[in-house]
Formats: sequence, C-alpha cells, structure tokens
Amino acid sequence: MSFATRTAKGLLDTLFGKTSVFGALGTAPVIHVGLSSTTPAADGTNITEEAANGYARDATVAGDWVTATSADPSVLDNGNAITFATATGDWVSAANLTYFVLMDALTVGNMLIAGALGTAKPVLNGDTASFPVGDLNVTLT
Repeated sequence: MSFATRTAKGLLDTLFGKTSVFGALGTAPVIHVGLSSTTPAADGTNITEEAANGYARDATVAGDWVTATSADPSVLDNGNAITFATATGDWVSAANLTYFVLMDALTVGNMLIAGALGTAKPVLNGDTASFPVGDLNVTLT
C-alpha cells in the first residue's frame, strides 16, 4: 500500500508550510537542515553532527522550498540555496558527511526527515557546505 499522489503532495506541502491539507496552518514551520557523518535511525537517533567549529543547522522557512510536484512520487526541492557558515575547523574530525537531516529545532529537537547525500565528503577548515537551489530533494512515495 502507498499514499495516493495527491496525499503525498499534500503532506509534503503541509510539512514545509506551503499549504495545508488539514486546515489552517497558522505559522509556517521552521525546518532546520543539518549534516550527519552517521546513518540516522528512523527514530531520530544515531545522528552525528559537528558540535563546534562554526557548525550550526541552517534554518529554513516555507519560502525556501518550492511547492511539491503532483508526480508519483511527489518531490519537493529547496527553492533557495541552503548555505552553512564557513567551517572554522574540520567538522566531525574530518569524517565524511554522508546524510542530511531535517529537524524541528536549531539544537536537539526531533528529526523529521533524513536522506543520504549524493556525494559524501568532509567539511574542512575554511570550507562552506551548501545545497544549491534544487539540490536538496525530499520525496514522498
């Protein structure tokens, strides 16, 4: 069993504050984008983020995301670049960052979604990690 295309689109649009299939949203949610060097578990554990060296999750709002597609699967992308602060030291001891995480808070919080990065790479002192427009894809099937 899978969600209908219309339902998947509605859920993605609601989560990212574009519209609401469940009634008035009120304030659009803030989605915080993070990077992990370990594979996040479905329950939101096993996330390894940098704890210093200029790292912070990047806060996004509804306007930073495009409206989900009506295709099957429904896909939603970042409509604005997501850019982290320049690293002031190697992040996660120069380990490859392999996953993105979408969280409901700037620190700690709950994981909403996680996904593998297309290319695993370290963020070293002086690097600026970013997702260009359209590169962070969230799919709901």
